[in-house]
Amino acid sequence: MPLHIHNTLSRKKEEFIPIDAANVRLYACGPTVYNFAHIGNARPAVIFDLLASVLRHVYGAKHVTYTRNITDIDDKIIEFARQNNEPISAVTEKYARIYNEDMSALGIALPDHQPKATDFIPQMIAMIEKLIASGHAYEAEGHVLFNVPSWPDYGQLSRRSRDDLVAGARVEVAPYKKDPADFVLWKPSTDEQPGWESSFGRGRPGWHLECSAMNETINGPHFDIHAGGEDLIFPHHENEIAQSVCAHGGTPYVNYWLHNGHLMVEGHKMSKSLGNFLLVHDLIKEHPPEALRLVLLSAHYRQPFDFTHDAIVQAKKTLDRYYGMLRDFHDIADIQAEAPPAFIEALLDDLNTPKALGELAHIAKHLSTVSNHKEQAKAELKAAGRLLGILMQDPESWFKGAANDDVAAIEAKITELQTARAAKDYKTADAIRDALKADYAVSVSVTPAGVTWRKD
Repeated sequence: MPLHIHNTLSRKKEEFIPIDAANVRLYACGPTVYNFAHIGNARPAVIFDLLASVLRHVYGAKHVTYTRNITDIDDKIIEFARQNNEPISAVTEKYARIYNEDMSALGIALPDHQPKATDFIPQMIAMIEKLIASGHAYEAEGHVLFNVPSWPDYGQLSRRSRDDLVAGARVEVAPYKKDPADFVLWKPSTDEQPGWESSFGRGRPGWHLECSAMNETINGPHFDIHAGGEDLIFPHHENEIAQSVCAHGGTPYVNYWLHNGHLMVEGHKMSKSLGNFLLVHDLIKEHPPEALRLVLLSAHYRQPFDFTHDAIVQAKKTLDRYYGMLRDFHDIADIQAEAPPAFIEALLDDLNTPKALGELAHIAKHLSTVSNHKEQAKAELKAAGRLLGILMQDPESWFKGAANDDVAAIEAKITELQTARAAKDYKTADAIRDALKADYAVSVSVTPAGVTWRKD
C-alpha cells in the first residue's frame, strides 16, 4: 500500500508521489524561540517527526530530508529581549537549546536541517529583489510589500473570499499600502532594533519571507511536503506560496500541504488566565515523556484534540502493560522483524495513529497469548513501537522512570525490605514499602522471583 496523505491544497486524501524518490523533501514550521514551548507546540513536532519516520520507512533514511526551522528574528523576540534587558542572541540561543532538549525528551529526533532565519538574510534580500524586479513587490516608506493583486491565484490554499482574506490577515492599516491585503516582506529597523543593510534600506525580514528563503536554499524552489499547524494556513502559508511562486516565475512551491488540528486542554483553549497553559518543560518533569508522546499520537493529527490528565494516566498504564510484557519476556531472544502489515497500512493511511495503536494492542495481545513464535511477536511489538517512537527503553529503566537520581537510595530501601522479609519482620517491611510510596512515589511488587519496584 502506498502512502496517502490529506492535502490541504486539494482538500482530499491523495497518494503521495514524490518529485524524486531518491530525495524526498519535508519541511515543517518550527518554533519562534523566545519562551518555553507549550504542549500545543509539541503536537506538530511529534506528528511530523512520525511522518519523517514513515517516509524513511518507505523510501529509506538516506533518501528523506526533513527540515524544521528556527525563527530567531521576530518582533516578539525583540520585545522579550528588551523587557528582560538581554541580548537577542542570548534569548534565542537559550530557548532554541531548551526547545531541542524538551522535544528530545518526547522522542523527537533533530531534523536533518534546522536552519535559523538569521543565517539566511542574504537569500531573503535576493528573493525580495526578484519580486520587485518582476512587479510583485514594491518599496514604500522603508518597507517592501508583496502586491497581492499582482498574483490572481492568491488564496488558493485557504480558499477564503477577498473580504475574508483582508479581515483574516489582521494586517496593519497603513497609507503606504497599495492594497489592504498587501503584506510585509521587509520592514525598517531603528538603531535599537536588529537590522541588515540592503538596497531598500536597513531593516529586517517579514516572518512569511523567512520560510520561503530557507526552503529555496535547502529544498529548492519546488519540493514535496510542507507541514504545520492549521492556524498557519492563513496568512503564513498562503503568503509563502505567493512570494515563492512569484519569485520563481510561476514554478509550483509545494505539492502537498499537511496541517494538524488545534489542541485544547481539559476541554478549553489554553490560557494563562485559566491556569491550563501547559509547558512541555514542566510536563516532562511531572510525567514520563513517552506517555506524553503516546497521548499526542492517540488522536488523528487532523482532528482537534483535547489534552487531559486522564489521557496521560491511561497512556502510562498502556506503556506499563507493554513494558511489563517486554520485561516478562526478557529471556526471549531478540530477533529482527518488521512491524505487521496491518500496522504499517494504518500509518500509510494518512498517519492513522488511532488505528495503528489499535494494531499495536493486537500485537501485544498476540505476544501475551501465543505459545509459539514468541521471538517474532516480541520483535514485531518492538518494531511497531520504534516507528511510533515508543517502547525503545529498557523495561527496567521505564519502570524506574524519573527516579534515576534517587535509584541508589531506593535500592538501599529495597535491600532493607528484603532483609526484613527474610527475617519475617513483615511490619518493618510494610513500613518500608509505605515510605517508598510516600517519599519516592515507588510501588513495590513481591513475587516468588524476588522484589521489584517501579516509579508510579
